[in-house]
This record gives sequence, C-alpha cells and structure tokens, in this order.
Amino acid sequence: QVTGYLDDCTCDVETIDAFNNYKLFPRLNELLESDYFRYYKVNLQKPCPFWDDNSHCGMRDCAVQPCPSDEVPDGIRSAGYKYSEEANNLAEECEEAKRLGAVDDSLSKETRQAVLQWAQHDDSSDSFCEADDIHSPEAEYVDLLLNPERYTGYKGPDAWKIWNSIYEENCFKPQNVKRPLASGRGESFIYLTALFFAGVCVEKRAFYRLISGLHASINIHLSARYLLQDTWSEKKWGPNVTEFQQRFDEVLTRGEGPRRLKNLYFLYLIELRALSKVLPFFERPSFQLYTGNRSQDAEMKHLLLEILHLAKSFPLHFDENSFFTGNKKEAAKLKEEFRLHFKNISKIMDCVGCFKCRLWGKLQTQGLGTALKILFSENLIEKIPDSGPSYGFQLTRQEIVALFNAFGR
Repeated sequence: QVTGYLDDCTCDVETIDAFNNYKLFPRLNELLESDYFRYYKVNLQKPCPFWDDNSHCGMRDCAVQPCPSDEVPDGIRSAGYKYSEEANNLAEECEEAKRLGAVDDSLSKETRQAVLQWAQHDDSSDSFCEADDIHSPEAEYVDLLLNPERYTGYKGPDAWKIWNSIYEENCFKPQNVKRPLASGRGESFIYLTALFFAGVCVEKRAFYRLISGLHASINIHLSARYLLQDTWSEKKWGPNVTEFQQRFDEVLTRGEGPRRLKNLYFLYLIELRALSKVLPFFERPSFQLYTGNRSQDAEMKHLLLEILHLAKSFPLHFDENSFFTGNKKEAAKLKEEFRLHFKNISKIMDCVGCFKCRLWGKLQTQGLGTALKILFSENLIEKIPDSGPSYGFQLTRQEIVALFNAFGR
C-alpha cells in the first residue's frame, strides 16, 4: 500500500527500496557489525529532567508487590478478588518488562581496555542533541549487537507519556489543531494529515515528519522482533503481524498507517543525504576508524567510503536547499528554534522507563541530530583541509557511531 512519491520530495518509494535493499543495506550491515560501530557509550542513569519518574513498573523494582490471591482472606477476596488478580497481572507484566528491557552490559576486559583507547577529542559545537555526559562515572560502553532493538514489554501510560510529550510540546504543528490523544498504547496518536499542514512551512513539516518517521521505525522494530514464545527451554523472537497491522494497516489506523510509513522513507532520505554530504570529512587520509587492529581498521574505512560514495550516487536526493531560505533573520530564528526543539527531544529520552528502549531512543535521536548537524554545516565541510585537524567541523566517535547505527535502523 505504500507506493509512489513522497510529499516535499522528488523521490518515490520504489526507487528507495531498490537502492537500499540491493545496494546499500548489505554493506551497511557488515559495517555495523565491526568493532568500531558496535560499541556505544551511554549514560542510562540520568534522571528525567521534566517529571518525577514514578512509572508503575520502575526500571529497578516494581512499585507494588501484590499479595498472591491465595494469601488474601476469603472474606476480603470475594469482594476485592478482581483487584488482586489485576495486581498480579500487573506484577507479572512488570517483571517481564524489566527482564526484557534490561541492558546486557557485559564486555570482556580486553574490550573495555580497547574502547577506552578509542576516545577522541570532542571539539564540536552547534550540536543538535543534548550532549550525553559520557565522561560521567555512570556512563558505560554497551555492545549494540548484544542488545538488539526489539519488543521489551514497555507500553501503556508511561510509553504514551513520552510520545505525547514529544509530539505535543516539541513538534511544530498548526496552533489551531488540538489532537485527541488517548492515554494507552503508543500508536493511538492521530497523526497530522496533509490537510492540516497546508499552511505550515516546509521546515516545520519536515521536523514533524522526521519525528513521525522515528516513531514508525521504533514500532516496526518491536513488531519485527517480537517475543512470540517464552518458555524455560527457549525464547522465540519473530515478526508479529497483528502488532504491525495495529500500527500501520490502512483500515485499522483510519488511513494514517501508510502515511506513517512514508514518513519513515522521508527520515531515510534525510539521513542518506547527510551521509552523501559528509564524505569529505571521512575521505581525509588522516581520518581513521581507530580500534588498534590496523588491517581491520583499513578494511572498515574502505567499506565506509564505499557506502558514502554509494550514498552520493543516489539519483533522487532530498534537496535541503529548500530549508531556511528567504529572510535571513527569520531563517536564522527558525533554524535555532529547530535545533532547540530537537535538543529537547533528546532530553526526553532520559525519561524513558525501560533501559533498552532508552538506549535505542538516545542513540537514534543522537544519530538524527548528527545528520541535521551535517546538513546545516555544508559550508564548513567544504572547507575541511585534506590534512591536519578540521577545526570548523568535527564529529566525535559517539556521533559517528550514532549516525550510522540510526541509519541502519
């Protein structure tokens, strides 16, 4: 059902599918399995800056340990039986979410020592993301291959509160539009339609569509890697078609599902464009994907450049020159507003009540923020010298790992 042209673009779905599936993704997947790209440093202990995190299923302990129903006296049980049953179901759901949402932080001693040597000097300014305090004692390296993005049981009012905050407070939308949001499942949003966007400038439309595309990506991954069977002998993960349909089927979503998926393609185009623009930064002989393994580092840099050249060869790139044109003062104000909105969304990720969801949320917002930083730094990138430091434009190892892994999602 998702076919044809994308709004605000000259590109179509079929061209992207063919390019990605047959040319780009197999190479990108190989790159993301390499040592340089699989280790990401993150602080998962930062407190939520916007509200007290009193979710019904805390990340460390369940807030309530209900009595098993057989311990409740008969006289009380007959009247309040359903409550203790509900409480028990909640406790079980809590335990499952806590177990599935836990981050596997096991790294070998050798790997820990190696990644410490990879830390690079961060000379970056004009960042689109809240810089994670990676020098904090609580920040640690996580192996992304050991912690795939998949279903964790994180849902309900707490997950809804995160998305509600992102859409309502941080997305540009026409002021006269009030959207009813049902507190419940994460997909219960009534997304803005093209009709509502008639009077909204291209930049604000793009911002909204990027966030919607990110939301779609996350929902696709939890549907594609769903816990289908959980027994003592084995866990079975796989596609949950029903879950996918609830979020994207045209009929079940009243026509919104295909639009959400088109926003995912839009997000893909924006990040692909950033990759094509950042080629000069990585092409410099002085730039290394340093892990200490010289032959592997050279091989991975060669593969990285192959991917970037491929990105550059894409025939129907998004034209970011339509952004922030016109009155220079207004354009500068809008760009700053854009940046602050996005920075705020990166802070909201510290309110996500599931560690694994928080990890991938932080990584993907940093990746998208890095893509925007690249697109808004074109003049600086063009001035990068072939040798020596690139003072005007810098990417840290964190930003590089986030950029490629977010695009990989």
